[in-house]
Amino acid sequence: MLKIIVCVKVVTDPEAPASTFKIDPTGHKVLPGQGVPPVLNPYDENALEAALKIKQQSGAKITIISAGKNIPKAIIKKALAVGADDLIVIEDTALEDIDSFTTASVLAAAIRKAGEYDLILTGRMASDTNAGQVGTVLAGLLGIPAVTVARKIEARDGSVQVEQVLNDGYEVIETAFPCLVTVSSEIGELRTASVKGLMAAQKQPFTAWKVSDLATEIPKNRQKSLKLFIPERKVQCELVTGETPEEAGANLALKMREAGKWSGK
Repeated sequence: MLKIIVCVKVVTDPEAPASTFKIDPTGHKVLPGQGVPPVLNPYDENALEAALKIKQQSGAKITIISAGKNIPKAIIKKALAVGADDLIVIEDTALEDIDSFTTASVLAAAIRKAGEYDLILTGRMASDTNAGQVGTVLAGLLGIPAVTVARKIEARDGSVQVEQVLNDGYEVIETAFPCLVTVSSEIGELRTASVKGLMAAQKQPFTAWKVSDLATEIPKNRQKSLKLFIPERKVQCELVTGETPEEAGANLALKMREAGKWSGK
């Protein structure tokens, strides 16, 4: 049976209004406001949906792996509720404010400890950083090929065929197992969990590891945030009028010329 690993991350809801967020300029952190819930990273949900589609078509065992400081179990177990088979959580205070390379290093150590696998799926990026680095770095650390930004994945005998999103369409890539694929939103939204599935998932046991269980040391962050801020948006609006539409158009042209926005040619 095909063995699939899906790496997921819990993030602050990216659909929350921007006004609910604040910035800690000293610690370079985004501080969500009250009432903003944690959710599974939407792109990781796309990766999980891709795994579930493969499981439906050809059969597979899906293992979810997540790493962080404090991982809300009710949120992460949503993956079990929709059809994943196993859950591995690496939870440690040492995993606070780690960069993409460190995250990939921890995930690589956990995957090696978990055992054999054929396919690793990740989201194309995390909605809280938009870095888009963990998947390819993880593949590099494991020494396996990676295909990025997949809109469709089809498992075959000993290989996987991927439709990779391009600016002007897509291209088809095939690579042998084991390999890693980062999944884009074009693959489709994660299916809805049933009430029965949600109740069963909350009772289902899962594997919990600390960093010390992985026989690895956390590397120092290679990336350093220099500045974090909310951009200021200033909008100036002036109503240009005229006695007739033609006069209003001429007045607009004069205003644009004065502002240097139009040369008149």
